Amino acid sequence: MLHFTLSCSLLLAATCSLMTTDVSAERVVTCDNDGNVQRLSCDSGVISVQDALYGRTDRQTCSEGRPPQQLLNTACSLQGTFDLLRTRCDGKRVCELNTNDARRSDPCVGTFKYLETNYTCFPAIHLDICEKSEADLHCDDGQVIFVYGADYGRRDRTTCSYRRPQSQLQNVLCSSPRREVFERCNGRSSCRISAANSEFGDPCPATYKYLEVSYVCQYPVLTH
Repeated sequence: MLHFTLSCSLLLAATCSLMTTDVSAERVVTCDNDGNVQRLSCDSGVISVQDALYGRTDRQTCSEGRPPQQLLNTACSLQGTFDLLRTRCDGKRVCELNTNDARRSDPCVGTFKYLETNYTCFPAIHLDICEKSEADLHCDDGQVIFVYGADYGRRDRTTCSYRRPQSQLQNVLCSSPRREVFERCNGRSSCRISAANSEFGDPCPATYKYLEVSYVCQYPVLTH
């Protein structure tokens, strides 16, 4: 089996290749009220966040019922929002984010803000691997794996829930990116991974977890 080590140049080339795939563009705006949840979803493929804003850039968005003084500042943007959305949502079919999570600080006191996310859906292989199970990632001859997203934990009450007691499905705020999958599988033609605490630690004891992975197959890029 050929084993390629992905350099930064190869990762960049693979990402560029993904972005030139025929994809659909989506825009979601969620007004910043307590408890409001922004939901990104792809009917096919996985999420790739292109841009994200928490703040205000015009006087029309989320303006209904708001006094004019709360809409005046149109140069309001919280740094790090794009990185937060990419970390939470890239590589997933569905991603939900409470506006309270985006409001890590107040970039413009007195201004009514909103969370705006622009994302695309592009074709990728998506796997949900239940805890204590294994799965094989593989590509056709001549191609190698590029892992786009990998998270271990639980983000909903339905995935990997068959015959599980409700007590093991309640914690849906238990999920974190796993670089181990990237390091183990990127650049290989095939890769076996296990969804196990022994591999990733236990982010939420007493919760039944799963490993969510999305990847594409790329022809390796030769670098000099």
